[in-house]
Order: sequence, then structure tokens, then C-alpha cells
Amino acid sequence: MILQEIQTEELTTYVYEDRAKMGKAAAQAAALAIRRTVEEKGEANVIFAAAPSQNEMLEALLAEDIDFSKVNGFHMDEYMGLGPGDAQSFATYLTEHLFGKVTFKSVHFIDARGEVREVCQRYEALLTKYPPDVVCMGIGENGHIAFNDPPTADFQDPAMIKIVELEEVCRKQQVHDGCFESLQKVPTHALTLTVPALMAARYIICTVPGPTKAEAVEKMLRGKVGEHCPATALRRHAHAEMFLDADSASRL
Repeated sequence: MILQEIQTEELTTYVYEDRAKMGKAAAQAAALAIRRTVEEKGEANVIFAAAPSQNEMLEALLAEDIDFSKVNGFHMDEYMGLGPGDAQSFATYLTEHLFGKVTFKSVHFIDARGEVREVCQRYEALLTKYPPDVVCMGIGENGHIAFNDPPTADFQDPAMIKIVELEEVCRKQQVHDGCFESLQKVPTHALTLTVPALMAARYIICTVPGPTKAEAVEKMLRGKVGEHCPATALRRHAHAEMFLDADSASRL
């Protein structure tokens, strides 16, 4: 049952009692978007975020009626120096939680172990060949989307993927999430899809649980739209939906 529904410009936000109900609702919305796209185009290009905030949504998505053999999968960011097979890479997270559990038509990882320009050119070519239809994402404690932190986010960015230096609050979030033991072990740089690359998708499903995201959610929905809170870009997207639990919605 939806506890609250909030309309902020184009963005619709739904609040649920707990993470499980939030994740199931987000997965149902994502599945609907994927099925619609497959019906229209014959396949769907879907970008997935890799973070503990996505656990419940991804688990529920696997139970939905989706023909994954018609889905091309992508991920949205990766730490510099890491790639598929590295234990703390986002590619490994998505393999363990999604890509390794069902058969996709294709899966395209960002391998950030190579030369930056070549990696970016290769992934940009893939995104051009497979224009994103659906983005399944979250937001950071500093309001970032993917690794577009406030200092590096650009709503008019001409690039589709770029290297960025991570804000300390963003790196601390990785420790809070249990991804790294200490701040010193969190990489300082990453490759990320840009804000325009993410916003180009027809559908955006944003899943944001937990008390540590409450302040970012408040700024996203009640503050001004701008790069100071990159997630505010979703308020101008025609088909964006955000799913919260009671903790992340506690300041609304």
C-alpha cells in the first residue's frame, strides 16, 4: 500500500512502509517499462545502478514477467582501475545480483582498467548503438546520480561518459554501505555516465531507501533544480518515478 504520493513538477514519488514493499513496487514499474519497450521495439536497452540501495528492487525484478533474452544490459559507473571480475567493482555487484541470474540478450560493462579515452569512446559507441530506454537508478547522500557529484555534474554535458573525482561525502557513502572498510580504501576517481546520458532514457525508475538518504531526498524534491543537487534533474523528466521507504521519506 502506498503511504504517500508526491508530485514534484514531472516527477512522481511514491512512499512505502518498508524497503521490501518499496523494492517490489519499483520492480513492477521497471518491468512495465521494459515490457512496453520490448513490445514497441522488439528489445529494450536498460541501464542499472550498482548499490545496496538497489538490492530489494533487483531481487523483485527477477521475479517479474520479463523476457530478459530481449534486454541489453548496461551499468552506469565504475571505479577507476576496476572492472569485471574485481571483487569491489560495480560490474561484479550486478553480475551477482542480476546479470548472472538470468540470460540477457547482451551485457555491456564499463571496464575502467584500460586507457580512459579508449574506454570512454568504446562505451559511448555502445550507448549510441543501443540508446537507453530504461534507467534503474538511485541517488547518493550528496544528491548525486551515478557518480555525477555536485562539483562535477553538468546538466548540459556534451559527453556521454567521463572520468570524475569523487567527493569525500560520496566516498564516505561507500563505507556506510559496507562496500569498503575505510575511506582510505575507496577509490578517488571513477568513470560515470553523464547526467544527459541518463536523462536520455525514456523511463527512469529511481529507488531510494534508508535514513541516510532522507536529507538528499528533501533537497531533491524541495530545493531548486540545479547541479548543486544533481538528482533534481529527474524533476524535469517526462517519465520518471521515485520509490522511497518510510526512512528515506522521513523529512518530507
